[in-house]
Order: sequence, then C-alpha cells, then structure tokens
Amino acid sequence: MGQRRKCLVLLFLFILQTLFSNSLSACSNGTCQLAESCSMTSDCGSGLYCGNCPPTGNTQPICIRGQVVQPTSIMKELPFNKYSWLVTHNSFSIVNAPLLLGVQRVTFYNQEDTVTNQLMNGVRGLMLDMYDFENDIWLCHSLKGQCFNFTAFEPAINTLKEVEAFLSKNPTEIVTIIIEDYVHNPKGLTKLFTAAGLQKYWFPVSKMPKNGEDWPTVTDMVADNHRLLVFTSIASKEADEGIAYQWRYMVENDSGDPGIVQGTCPHRPESEPLDSRKASLFFQNYFPTYPDQDEACKEHSVGLYEMVDACYKSAERMPNFLGVNFYMRSNGGGAFDVVDRMNGQNLCGCSTISACQAGEPAGSCKNTTSSIRTPSAADNGHGSFDGYVQVSGSSSTVHFMNIIIYNLVYLFMVVNLL
Repeated sequence: MGQRRKCLVLLFLFILQTLFSNSLSACSNGTCQLAESCSMTSDCGSGLYCGNCPPTGNTQPICIRGQVVQPTSIMKELPFNKYSWLVTHNSFSIVNAPLLLGVQRVTFYNQEDTVTNQLMNGVRGLMLDMYDFENDIWLCHSLKGQCFNFTAFEPAINTLKEVEAFLSKNPTEIVTIIIEDYVHNPKGLTKLFTAAGLQKYWFPVSKMPKNGEDWPTVTDMVADNHRLLVFTSIASKEADEGIAYQWRYMVENDSGDPGIVQGTCPHRPESEPLDSRKASLFFQNYFPTYPDQDEACKEHSVGLYEMVDACYKSAERMPNFLGVNFYMRSNGGGAFDVVDRMNGQNLCGCSTISACQAGEPAGSCKNTTSSIRTPSAADNGHGSFDGYVQVSGSSSTVHFMNIIIYNLVYLFMVVNLL
C-alpha cells in the first residue's frame, strides 16, 4: 500500500509540474497568435478571441479570428462590385435578446452579438426581416408572413439607429441592408429610415447600374456620402418609395439547405441564373435551414470555401456578399478567412487580401507567413468582443480548467486516504 501511495504522489507532482511548466511557456497577455492555445480572450492578439469547436474534435481552446480585414484598407478606388463583404443572416435574431413584449420567444436564433458589434467586427451587410406589427415596423421571424409576439425581436428603428451611429462614427465605411419585406403600410419603410436618420446616407436608386455595369468606386461613394445601400424583396417599392428591388441588381443562390450542398450552387427562384450579367452584384447564402449554434463553427471551418468555389464556377465571378449564421464561430479562420481569400483572388489575384499590393499588377503578391492576416483595430473601426461569443469561448476554457482542477483535487484526496 505504501508503494502505491508513493506512485500516486509522484504522479500528482508530475501533473502539477507539467501544468506549471505549460503556464510558464504558454503565451498570454495578448501575445497568443491564431490557433495557439489560450485561457481567455485577453491572451490572444488583436482581432482574435479564445474559443473552441468541439464538433471538429477541437475541445482545447485556441485563438480564433473574430474580425474581417476590410479590403478597402488595402485596395482602394475600385468599383463597389469588385469587393466581397461579410453579411449576417437575420442579423437581428440574437441569442438572449431582451423580451420586449414580456412573452417567451419561441423561434430560431441566428447571431450572438449586437448589430453594433457585428459592424465593429467587420460585417458590412445586414439581412433584416421587417413586418407591420404593434402599429409599428418590427424585426421578426415569420409564420406565414405574419409576426407574432412570440417571434418578434424589436422595433426596426432600434437596429437602424445602431447602423446610423456606426456610419456617423466611421465616415469611410459602406453598409448594405437587405430587407425581407412584409411591410404593407404605405411609405412605411421611407418613414422608418427617415426617422432613423439614415436618408442622408442613402444611395439613390437612380444611380444604381441597371444592366450589369460597374458600380461607382468606393472612393466616390464615400465622397458623395452614398454609404448605405438598401434592397427590398417587394418589386413595387422601387417605384413607390425609391427602394431598390433586390433581384434587379443582384443574383443570388438558394438559401437554407439547398445552398450548402457541396459541389452545387442552384440559384434562388426569384433570381436570374447566377451566370446572368443583367445584375452586377452576386449574393451567396451559406447557412442551413435550421440554424445550429453549436455546429456553426464546423460549418465555417469545413466546406465553406469549397462552396464559395462551387458558386464562383457557377456564376463565373466571385460573390460580393457572403451571408452566414453565427458569423464569429469557427475552428480558426472561418468566414473571416474565406472573405479575405475571396477579396485576394478577386482584387489582385493573390491567396488573401493581405498579400495584395496597391498599385501593383495582378499577381504581384507579398510574401505572407500565413494565409490569414490578423486584423488590427484600425482595419475595421476598433472591433469588439463584448458579444455572447466571448462569453461562450471563455466559458469552454473555464470548463476545461475546472475538469483539470477537479481531477487534481480528487487525486489528492485519494492519496491522503490511502
């Protein structure tokens, strides 16, 4: 019995020494780079947060990308339709959103942090479902085209004011809003955007290219303060309210499960075929019909770029917009990495936007130590990690450490009882 106790004590000391040595050699205090082990988000460098992705077998917390490299921070003065932008699907459908109507919500969720946080982390497109509800216009999920108190989120003006605040603070940024439109109140959307203070940023329908021509350059759009593009799913509102009918200006692949079948890229029924040149913008959906918060990190780590490539081949052009659920989640680079690669290929013929060199011929690529460049705060308006994802990523780390501590304490008690 004495020999057994001695062995257990030695094992206990070995585990403590290993943990102590790892803690000394591990990175911390903002020095951890992409895919390196971490204990909390503050361990990771700029543009990264600490999390994991159990569906891919990665239970050990690592530093994961949480921000986009804005392509206009590297390549400027190109037409708007030459760039690719990250979009959040159902941007308003946020986990733990307040219950403003005092009724338990029974619906799906698609994102984890506020619209303000999404924009600060580099998202430049918002997909919003708008309904007539409570004598107002609300953001809501649909049951047969009708909003109910148990599927409603908030008055749309709340989110639009977040957009206005972002555009006001970031005078060189451009945001696109795509509305799944169930608003039937005459001039309802016009009144809504006016009340939110967004009319001053509105890109006029009269200046949008109608036959697939190039858009103005991002430089000209910023100079004219035409930094908000708004599209509706109701064709008549283009004439009635001056709101662009979505499928007159963009083609789109099918949404939900049909849009994530590997090797295929069918177009949405309302859209022209993807290889049509009647519209100069291309929107790619990439999310399952039923959102799964836990599986999203795998969705963005396995198969996303292959689906972009399939749609690129179908459309013979790179998507301008990539719409996803739970945009922060991945096993490393995720949707952020894919958008960087899309911009790199489209803007300069390089593997990632970070390799592009302004003013140089296509294919003149910088050597990069990684295909992923960690963005700095200057790239996207001082990105933030105050949303739910940080808590989730950190809590998984805490859970991992609690298991270790629990087992050490248990081993210590066993040793002392022998």
